[in-house]
Amino acid sequence: MRKKNSTNSINENFLTETCGIAYTLSLIGGRWKINILSYLINEHKLRYSELRSRLTGISERMLISKLKELESDGLVNRIVHPQVPPKVEYELTTLGKSFEDILNLMADWGDKNHKKDNTMAL
Repeated sequence: MRKKNSTNSINENFLTETCGIAYTLSLIGGRWKINILSYLINEHKLRYSELRSRLTGISERMLISKLKELESDGLVNRIVHPQVPPKVEYELTTLGKSFEDILNLMADWGDKNHKKDNTMAL
């Protein structure tokens, strides 16, 4: 955790408030958020266990954390069905669905420019 008045926090806040790219990355950046959004774009609704099984290598703690962040940012809805055992599903909000074109463009760019031998030209 960073102090809210640290230089790093102040600079990050300034960038996310004044730069559209920085704001977008603050919402979907990191290792797992894009993957979660992609699965929800393709599947429309997924249970927690379905997301967990698709995201190879993610811990329960990390998945819960990222889903809470996506929910608090207004990108994902958490739907709790009142039954025993409890059933929880996740779906994209309208704002979350608006990332579909961006993610498709990113996937296309990555497929086009990714080298088969995983080396990057500098």
